[in-house]
Amino acid sequence: MAGRALITDNAAEYREALADGGGLLALDLGTKTIGTATCDSGWRFATAGNTLPRGKFGKDKGKLAEIIRERRIVGLVLGLPRNMDGSEGPRAQASRAYARNLADAFELPVLLWDERWSTQSADAAMIGQDMSRAKRAERIDSHAAAVFLQAAIDALASGGLD
Repeated sequence: MAGRALITDNAAEYREALADGGGLLALDLGTKTIGTATCDSGWRFATAGNTLPRGKFGKDKGKLAEIIRERRIVGLVLGLPRNMDGSEGPRAQASRAYARNLADAFELPVLLWDERWSTQSADAAMIGQDMSRAKRAERIDSHAAAVFLQAAIDALASGGLD
């Protein structure tokens, strides 16, 4: 693990690694797409970004590097798809492997955040905005990333107590 950036599911530990704050990039990892969301450097507001097509990590890395550079990202928040009982299945293990790739590629701390209910919450919010089913399908992953990023930054802003 020498040289690898922090990977944690502990908000207080992550906050300590980012004591000076800074912009964060959240990723909602799907099998075909990656939803993105970012927040301001003061950890107040999460905003849905683009939904990127997902490919091999090398291809994803280039697109993510561009966002990281443009938005001056100092940390990553990756959705961790837990089962409803809190256990982890194959999708969670795949997300943990992706987190290791992110940490190695960008040398940024990675917070694994429980993403249960984020998609349902994002869908309900978009329905409330009277968004068409087609538009919701296009944007759901990025809006879900914004939902769990907002939860994460709320925890970070309150001292990392989640």
